[in-house]
Amino acid sequence: MSSNNIAIKVENLSKLYRIGMKKEMRDSFAATMFSFIKSPWKNYRKYRSLYRFDDIRLDQIQTSKDLPPDIILSVNDVSFSVSQGEVLGIVGKNGAGKSTLLKILCRITDPTSGFAEIRGRVSSLLEVGTGFHPELTGRENTYLNGTILGMTKKEVDRKFDEIVDFSGVEKFIDTPVKRYSSGMMVRLAFSVAAHLEPEILIIDEVLAVGDADFQKKCLDKMENVGQQGRTVLFVSHNMPAITRLCSRTILLNHGMIIDDGPSAKVVKNYLTADVGVPSAREWSNVPTAPTGKFTRILAASVKTENGEGIDTIDIRRSFGIEMLWEVIKSGHNLSAHFAFTNESGDLVFVTIDLDPEWRGKIRPLGRFRSTAWVPGNLMAEGLFYVGCHLYDNTLSAPDCSKELAISFQIVDTCEGDSARGDYGRHFPGVVRPLLKWTTTFEPAG
Repeated sequence: MSSNNIAIKVENLSKLYRIGMKKEMRDSFAATMFSFIKSPWKNYRKYRSLYRFDDIRLDQIQTSKDLPPDIILSVNDVSFSVSQGEVLGIVGKNGAGKSTLLKILCRITDPTSGFAEIRGRVSSLLEVGTGFHPELTGRENTYLNGTILGMTKKEVDRKFDEIVDFSGVEKFIDTPVKRYSSGMMVRLAFSVAAHLEPEILIIDEVLAVGDADFQKKCLDKMENVGQQGRTVLFVSHNMPAITRLCSRTILLNHGMIIDDGPSAKVVKNYLTADVGVPSAREWSNVPTAPTGKFTRILAASVKTENGEGIDTIDIRRSFGIEMLWEVIKSGHNLSAHFAFTNESGDLVFVTIDLDPEWRGKIRPLGRFRSTAWVPGNLMAEGLFYVGCHLYDNTLSAPDCSKELAISFQIVDTCEGDSARGDYGRHFPGVVRPLLKWTTTFEPAG
C-alpha cells in the first residue's frame, strides 16, 4: 500500500482508563477523622491520577493481569492502516474497545501511547443525537446539529429538504423536539449526520437505531457513501451489513486486533469463536459421540462439489452437508435428517434422506455416509447452523441427534448470476432463490 494512498494510519495505539474502586471503610472514629483530614490531598491525587499513568509501563504489560485493579487497558497496542476509498469494518464483543478506538481517531479522547494519522476531512456518527436541544424545533436543531458536525449554513440550506424528507418528520419539523418520540429524534439526528460529505466517515453502530424500515434506509445510505469512493470505518453488530458493506474487517478482543482480513472470513471466525461450531466435526472417541439406541453419529462436514471441506460459500455455488454415521443395532428403518437454522435461531428448512436405494428398507449393521446437496441461489447470505439427526421411521422419533453440529457462512459478492443481480442494497429474507422471470413489452403509442 503506497503511503500516498493511506487515509488512516494507526501505530501502537493504547488507551488506559482508571476506574472506581470500592470505598475503604474505617473501623474506628479516630481513623475516620484522620481520613477526613487527609481527604483534600487524596482527592487531588485521585483527580490527577485519572489522566496520568506515570506508574504504568505499557511495554511491560503482557495481559490485563499485569495491571493494577483500578486500571483497564481499553485499547492495547493497535496498529493498522486504511487506504483511501476503503470501507473497513470493525467487529467485536461489547467492551472490546471499538468505540474507544473510534473516539481516539475522532480526537474526542487522547491515546495513552501511540499515534493515529488521518489525512482528509473527517466526520463521525458516534452518538446520534448529540447536540440536540429539547427546546429548539426540529428545523433549528437541524442547523445546530449540522454545524456541530462540520457543515456550513449554505450546506445545510442546500440539503435541508433532502434531510427532512429522509427523516420522515417533515410534519413536525417546526415542533420543539422535546415533544418528539425517541424514534423521531433519532431519525432526524441520523438524517442530518448521514448527509455529510466528508472524505473520511467514521460510523459507530448507528444502524441499530429506529424501526426496521428506517434501519433499511440507513443501510442503503451507508452503501451509497461507500460506493462514492469515500473512506469509511464502520462499527456494527449487524454482521450481514458488515459483510455486504466492507471488503475488509478487523476483529477486536480485549482491546487487541486478533483478526484482520476479508470480511466474510473474519465474521465467520467471530461468530463461531464462542459457540464452538466449526464447519467440520469428527467424534473419533466413541464414548463421546452422539449415540442413540440404534445409531451413532461419527462425523459431519460441509463439502464442495469436488469433495473439499469449506466454511465460506459463494451464494451461487452448490454445496453438500455430509454425515458419517453407523448402525449399532440392526432391524430398524432409519433415515438421516438435517435441520438448517440461521444466526437468529429461526428454522430455515429441514431435509430428509430420500435416497431410493435405502428408502423404506431395514438398515444393516455398518457405516453410512449420507450427503444432502444444497443448490446455489437458494439460501440467503449469513451464518447458518446444521443440526444432524437420525430417525427411526417406524416410531417417527429421533434416535440420535446433535444440535448445532456444524456451521457455514453464505456470502453474496454482488457479482455474476445471483438473485441480487445489480441490486446492491439491503436484501432481506432467510432464502434467496434465483427464479425464472419473463417480461413482455408493449411500445408506447
